[in-house]
Amino acid sequence: MRQVMMMMLCAIVVACWTDVAVSASSETDTLAVKNMTCELCPITVKKALKKVPGVNGVTVDLSKKSASVVFDPEKVKPEMLVKATTDAGYPSAVEKE
Repeated sequence: MRQVMMMMLCAIVVACWTDVAVSASSETDTLAVKNMTCELCPITVKKALKKVPGVNGVTVDLSKKSASVVFDPEKVKPEMLVKATTDAGYPSAVEKE
């Protein structure tokens, strides 16, 4: 029983450490997304963006017609995010800061 508990604790520590390492090299971009007209649209946009390898998180706001994407810049370029939403039927562009 003690070994099982120690293994679980080690797994949790490794998982947390991995998340910290990922977030240290993360970047966030906001996309202006067109064609979102109903409550199902953000779900489709979010799914399309999450399929891009290297995307760590997505938040879609229907009222602002935008998507905030956290990603690994070594694996993902903003153009890949735009292509993912466009291919799903929702053309987008990276918002200028």
